Amino acid sequence: MERIILASQSPRRKQLLEWAEIPFDIIVKETDELYPSDLPVAEVPVYIARNKALAVKSELSHDRIILAADTVVVLNDKIIGKPKDITDAVNILNSLSGQKHLVITGVVILKGEEETFFADITEVEFHLLTQEQIRFYVNKYKPYDKAGAYAIQEWIGVVGIKSVKGDFYNVMGLPVSRVVQELKKF
Repeated sequence: MERIILASQSPRRKQLLEWAEIPFDIIVKETDELYPSDLPVAEVPVYIARNKALAVKSELSHDRIILAADTVVVLNDKIIGKPKDITDAVNILNSLSGQKHLVITGVVILKGEEETFFADITEVEFHLLTQEQIRFYVNKYKPYDKAGAYAIQEWIGVVGIKSVKGDFYNVMGLPVSRVVQELKKF
C-alpha cells in the first residue's frame, strides 16, 4: 500500500493504523474545531476532518493520500466534547452512566482533486456507574483529551460498557476496516 499521511496527532489513530500495517507519516497543521451551528450533528465530524485534511494538503508540494478524522460523542442529539477539567469529566461520565450514546467518527481521504468521506456511527451503552468508579477512572486515567471523557480501551471500557453496536475501533477513533476498504480505491 502507498504510504499515506495521517493528519492527526491522536495516539489512538496512530496505533490503529500501525495495527492495520498501513504505512504512514504524521503531518498536522493546527486547525480550529469550530463548525456552523446549523450543521446536523452527524455531519460535524466530517466537516472538522475535512478542515484538517485541507490544512495539511495546503502545505504539500505534491499529491499524497491524506487521511483525516474527527470523533464526537453524542448524547440526546447533543455533542459532548472533551472535558475541560476534572469536574467536567466527572459530570460528563455521570451523564453517560446507564445511558446509550453515539460515537461518530468522520473520515476524509484526499489525494489531489479526489476526495472521499464518510461518517461511521457506533452505539455504546454504559452500565450504571458509581461515583467511586467515575472518580477512580478520572483520577487515574485523566481522560481530558478524549471526546466523552473516556477511552473504550481503558479500564472504564472494560468494566463499564454494557454493549457496543457497530465498529469497536470507531469508538477508539478510527473505523479502520472501512478506512482500509476506502484506501484500496485510491
